[in-house]
Amino acid sequence: MKARLIYNPTSGKELLKKNLADILNVMEQAGYESSAYATTPEPFSAKKEANRCGLAGFDLIVAAGGDGTINEVINGIAPLESRPKLAIIPGGTTNDFARALHIPRDNVVSAAEVILKNQTIKSDIGKANDTYFMNIGAGGYLTELTYEVPSQLKSVFGYLAYLVKGAEMLPRVKPIDMKLEYDDGVYEGKASMFFLGLTNSIGGFEQIAPDAQLDDGKFSLIIVKTANVIEIMHLVAMMINGGKHVNDKRLIYTKTSKLYAEPKDKDFRMMINLDGEYGGDAPMTFENLKQHIEIYANLDEIPDSAVSGDMEEASDQFIKEVEQLTNEDIDGDGVIADKE
Repeated sequence: MKARLIYNPTSGKELLKKNLADILNVMEQAGYESSAYATTPEPFSAKKEANRCGLAGFDLIVAAGGDGTINEVINGIAPLESRPKLAIIPGGTTNDFARALHIPRDNVVSAAEVILKNQTIKSDIGKANDTYFMNIGAGGYLTELTYEVPSQLKSVFGYLAYLVKGAEMLPRVKPIDMKLEYDDGVYEGKASMFFLGLTNSIGGFEQIAPDAQLDDGKFSLIIVKTANVIEIMHLVAMMINGGKHVNDKRLIYTKTSKLYAEPKDKDFRMMINLDGEYGGDAPMTFENLKQHIEIYANLDEIPDSAVSGDMEEASDQFIKEVEQLTNEDIDGDGVIADKE
């Protein structure tokens, strides 16, 4: 059996590069004749190499790097009729896909050793027109905020960068008149965002789509109807506090295998976000490719909490601030922040 490690040499403080020999040794222990490819500044170098390896009959591709590298590898192999297995070694900031697969995110060699457990899952993959995504597809003013978060801020603070910068930009959020066709119906009206999730971890949060499954052939669809700043902050606080947003009347939360999205105004530009990056403009058709890629996962591990340490403290503070704004006990502790 042949395996190819496709890694970003600059990712994660160059830890992948420093541990290259140990990672290849783990792959050899798993029974794979292994080799490595370092991505280059050339556009889509990881995607091109993954596609080449798939066509050449490699049995396994190990994608090592941030979510961007992993997304490229998936785009390289997803169109193929015969696809190699995939393993992931996270080396980025949020590592959403690795988090959903319960893969260690603090040690690249430990992440590689997941292969030795020989546990795999056939994971759903999203397709947006001709582009594939592993985690999210979204559109609307709320999603466009992510493009304005500086990359340095993303690297240092992860999802907190979006929380802080997003709160600053919220006053600019406007509703878009859109048409959304999904399995159970059609939504026609104003919304500040629609969101399709494949996993339960988005931007480090594990409560945006709390009941998401990796292999059921369904997206978690959220349509945020309100564009009111206070109401959006309220929904975010409810989401942080145990996923309580899913039953709120200010949004639609449902499951769907497909989605067609377009702005009602044909001259209006609605940008689409795929796995955190610009993925083209609507109209766009999204399709869930059920159990499309077999991926090594840490199936017998209890998933880590999505929020810990400084992140937990920041989330608690955010909830308190929203409680003060809305005069509502969001976290259910019987106390409205700074009020008895």
